[in-house]
Amino acid sequence: MSDFYDYVRGRTDAIPAGYTEPGMRAYRYLVYLGASQMVEAHFPEVKSELGDEAWRTLIEAFVRQSQWTSNYYGDLKDEFLTFLARESA
Repeated sequence: MSDFYDYVRGRTDAIPAGYTEPGMRAYRYLVYLGASQMVEAHFPEVKSELGDEAWRTLIEAFVRQSQWTSNYYGDLKDEFLTFLARESA
């Protein structure tokens, strides 16, 4: 199952056995979209300051590198702050 999670979080581009590339791309996009929307809801000024391209890069890095393990998108706010602190150190 970790192959699945690694793909949808952008840690690898290897399609896990038993899945199709279009399906896995959809999962990856949905994880990115969910994370982006939840983080933006709490920090709209960050997206506004960064602009769309830098925001996308930041959220992709957050999804790929964070230690986020919760099943709830609502928990992303605290993990995002932890990620930013770790990245700025």
